[in-house]
Amino acid sequence: MTLELRRFTAADLENLVALDSDPEVMFYITGGETTSREEIETEVLPAFIRGGFWVAEVDGQFAGWFHLRPDDALERELGYRLARRYWGQGLATQGSRMLIDMAFEQGAHRVFAHTLVVHTASRRVMEKCGMTVARYFHGDWPYRIPGDELGDVEYEIIRPD
Repeated sequence: MTLELRRFTAADLENLVALDSDPEVMFYITGGETTSREEIETEVLPAFIRGGFWVAEVDGQFAGWFHLRPDDALERELGYRLARRYWGQGLATQGSRMLIDMAFEQGAHRVFAHTLVVHTASRRVMEKCGMTVARYFHGDWPYRIPGDELGDVEYEIIRPD
């Protein structure tokens, strides 16, 4: 299984609609509420095309996306969303490592990522990438998600000297 990352284009609309239409994919983001096609077409995809987001493809098939933003900053935020059929296969770790390496090669000092304390799968990915807990906090999120009362966690990795 080969993971490749590429920039978004307008042709990725249907893939994003399908991804964000899966309540399980959206669970730790919106509590399972899906994103409308209109929102993806008018807001999400144009933002992804502007930069910082990469399509994740496995053997030429859309698997989800990764982000590393803002572009060319000293501190960059890492994130990802994968289709359910690609969960548990090491792709989140592989893609995250690729972008962490890219950030450091481009001069970033720190890469960080956030997740809910209860989102153990996402936390494991961050730990496998060499990230460590930087802080715990309570984000002001518009959606209620079971376990969100425990708060959020920020992981980080600092550029090696």
